Amino acid sequence: MDRRSVSSGSYLEPILGFTRAVRIGQHIAVAGTAPILAEGGTAAKGDVYGQTIRCLEIIEKAIVDAGGTRGDVIRTRIMLTDMTHWREAARAHGEYFAEIRPATTVVQVVGFVDPDWLVELEADAIVS
Repeated sequence: MDRRSVSSGSYLEPILGFTRAVRIGQHIAVAGTAPILAEGGTAAKGDVYGQTIRCLEIIEKAIVDAGGTRGDVIRTRIMLTDMTHWREAARAHGEYFAEIRPATTVVQVVGFVDPDWLVELEADAIVS
Protein backbone atom coordinates (compact mmCIF):
# COMPACT_ATOMS: atom_id res chain seq x y z
CA MET A 1 0.00 0.00 0.00
CA ASP A 2 1.04 3.56 -0.61
CA ARG A 3 2.17 5.68 2.32
CA ARG A 4 1.22 9.35 2.27
CA SER A 5 2.60 11.88 4.76
CA VAL A 6 0.90 15.16 5.59
CA SER A 7 2.92 17.96 7.17
CA SER A 8 1.38 20.73 9.25
CA GLY A 9 4.51 22.83 9.01
CA SER A 10 5.22 22.45 12.73
CA TYR A 11 8.73 23.54 13.63
CA LEU A 12 9.05 20.27 15.56
CA GLU A 13 8.55 17.98 12.55
CA PRO A 14 12.17 18.08 11.31
CA ILE A 15 13.59 18.14 14.84
CA LEU A 16 11.69 15.04 15.97
CA GLY A 17 11.62 13.36 12.57
CA PHE A 18 7.83 13.06 12.36
CA THR A 19 4.95 14.25 10.24
CA ARG A 20 1.54 15.47 11.40
CA ALA A 21 -0.35 12.62 9.77
CA VAL A 22 0.31 9.44 7.85
CA ARG A 23 -2.21 7.70 5.61
CA ILE A 24 -1.81 4.10 4.57
CA GLY A 25 -4.78 2.70 2.70
CA GLN A 26 -7.93 3.92 4.43
CA HIS A 27 -6.22 4.54 7.79
CA ILE A 28 -5.01 8.01 8.85
CA ALA A 29 -2.98 8.38 12.05
CA VAL A 30 -2.54 11.92 13.40
CA ALA A 31 0.40 12.54 15.73
CA GLY A 32 0.27 14.31 19.06
CA THR A 33 -1.01 17.77 18.16
CA ALA A 34 -0.21 20.82 20.23
CA PRO A 35 -2.02 24.20 20.20
CA ILE A 36 0.45 25.93 17.89
CA LEU A 37 -0.66 29.02 15.98
CA ALA A 38 -0.10 29.08 12.20
CA GLU A 39 2.36 31.96 12.65
CA GLY A 40 4.07 30.23 15.58
CA GLY A 41 3.60 30.52 19.30
CA THR A 42 0.93 29.01 21.50
CA ALA A 43 -2.79 29.54 20.95
CA ALA A 44 -5.03 30.48 23.87
CA LYS A 45 -2.34 30.58 26.56
CA GLY A 46 -3.75 29.47 29.89
CA ASP A 47 -7.06 28.32 28.31
CA VAL A 48 -7.55 24.54 28.03
CA TYR A 49 -10.79 24.93 26.05
CA GLY A 50 -9.20 27.30 23.50
CA GLN A 51 -6.08 25.16 23.19
CA THR A 52 -8.20 22.04 22.64
CA ILE A 53 -10.14 23.78 19.85
CA ARG A 54 -6.85 24.77 18.19
CA CYS A 55 -5.56 21.19 18.39
CA LEU A 56 -8.79 19.93 16.83
CA GLU A 57 -8.53 22.47 14.00
CA ILE A 58 -4.99 21.28 13.20
CA ILE A 59 -6.10 17.63 13.36
CA GLU A 60 -9.08 18.21 11.09
CA LYS A 61 -6.92 20.00 8.51
CA ALA A 62 -4.42 17.12 8.52
CA ILE A 63 -7.22 14.58 8.02
CA VAL A 64 -8.76 16.61 5.20
CA ASP A 65 -5.32 17.05 3.58
CA ALA A 66 -4.94 13.24 3.76
CA GLY A 67 -8.27 12.77 1.98
CA GLY A 68 -10.57 12.20 4.96
CA THR A 69 -13.20 14.12 6.89
CA ARG A 70 -13.98 14.84 10.51
CA GLY A 71 -16.65 12.15 10.24
CA ASP A 72 -13.98 9.51 9.54
CA VAL A 73 -12.41 9.93 13.02
CA ILE A 74 -12.76 6.71 15.03
CA ARG A 75 -10.44 7.38 17.99
CA THR A 76 -8.96 10.35 19.84
CA ARG A 77 -6.63 10.74 22.78
CA ILE A 78 -6.65 13.85 24.98
CA MET A 79 -3.53 14.46 27.05
CA LEU A 80 -3.65 17.10 29.79
CA THR A 81 -1.01 18.44 32.13
CA ASP A 82 -3.66 18.94 34.83
CA MET A 83 -6.60 16.53 35.02
CA THR A 84 -8.66 19.05 37.00
CA HIS A 85 -9.25 20.79 33.64
CA TRP A 86 -10.67 17.72 31.90
CA ARG A 87 -14.14 19.25 31.61
CA GLU A 88 -12.81 22.18 29.55
CA ALA A 89 -11.10 19.82 27.09
CA ALA A 90 -14.15 17.55 27.11
CA ARG A 91 -16.47 20.46 26.26
CA ALA A 92 -14.38 21.40 23.21
CA HIS A 93 -14.07 17.76 22.12
CA GLY A 94 -17.79 17.19 22.67
CA GLU A 95 -18.72 20.21 20.56
CA TYR A 96 -16.39 19.13 17.77
CA PHE A 97 -17.48 15.48 17.75
CA ALA A 98 -21.09 15.73 18.99
CA GLU A 99 -22.52 13.54 16.23
CA ILE A 100 -19.43 11.42 15.54
CA ARG A 101 -18.52 10.33 19.07
CA PRO A 102 -15.19 8.57 18.47
CA ALA A 103 -13.66 6.27 21.05
CA THR A 104 -11.74 8.63 23.34
CA THR A 105 -9.22 8.41 26.15
CA VAL A 106 -8.24 11.23 28.53
CA VAL A 107 -4.93 10.99 30.38
CA GLN A 108 -2.73 13.26 32.46
CA VAL A 109 0.91 13.69 31.50
CA VAL A 110 3.84 15.30 33.28
CA GLY A 111 4.33 17.94 30.60
CA PHE A 112 4.89 18.79 26.95
CA VAL A 113 7.78 20.20 24.91
CA ASP A 114 6.48 23.74 25.52
CA PRO A 115 5.35 24.50 29.08
CA ASP A 116 2.60 26.81 27.71
CA TRP A 117 0.84 23.80 26.19
CA LEU A 118 -1.82 22.49 28.54
CA VAL A 119 -3.24 19.88 26.17
CA GLU A 120 -2.30 17.77 23.15
CA LEU A 121 -4.54 15.49 21.10
CA GLU A 122 -4.06 12.55 18.77
CA ALA A 123 -6.54 11.02 16.36
CA ASP A 124 -7.07 8.04 14.10
CA ALA A 125 -9.45 7.97 11.17
CA ILE A 126 -10.65 5.35 8.72
CA VAL A 127 -11.66 6.91 5.40
CA SER A 128 -15.03 5.56 4.35
